[in-house]
Amino acid sequence: MSEHEQGGGLAILCVDDEPVILTSLTEQIRAHFGKRFSYETALDGREALEVLDDLNAEGVKTIVIVSDWLMPGMRGDELLVKIHQRFPDTVKVLLTGQADRHAVERAQTEANLYSYLQKPWSREELLHVLESGINHIQRQGQV
Repeated sequence: MSEHEQGGGLAILCVDDEPVILTSLTEQIRAHFGKRFSYETALDGREALEVLDDLNAEGVKTIVIVSDWLMPGMRGDELLVKIHQRFPDTVKVLLTGQADRHAVERAQTEANLYSYLQKPWSREELLHVLESGINHIQRQGQV
């Protein structure tokens, strides 16, 4: 799902293998941030990496990734580590009901995980985490 034209040069990417979760996440985030960002989705880690490559090639900086952990092919911690290696300034959020402690610790140490949220998530907590993460990288001069 691509909506580059709405947000200009900054994007938020949500990754989950359940389309209903992606729709809900994106709707909540879009309702809060409006046209400040473009909103992208991916159904798995491979697709997420392709979306990131496409955005990067178009000069769009992905500032936030919200990823599920338990997905086919590539788990969320592995995806976030790969993203961190290429895009270290991106705010990375793991949103899951099933991550094990080791996976969360790996994402914290190897991917600079910004936050870990449990499903079902609270809209207020999600938006607070995203606002906080975006403000953090803006203060650092990374956006």
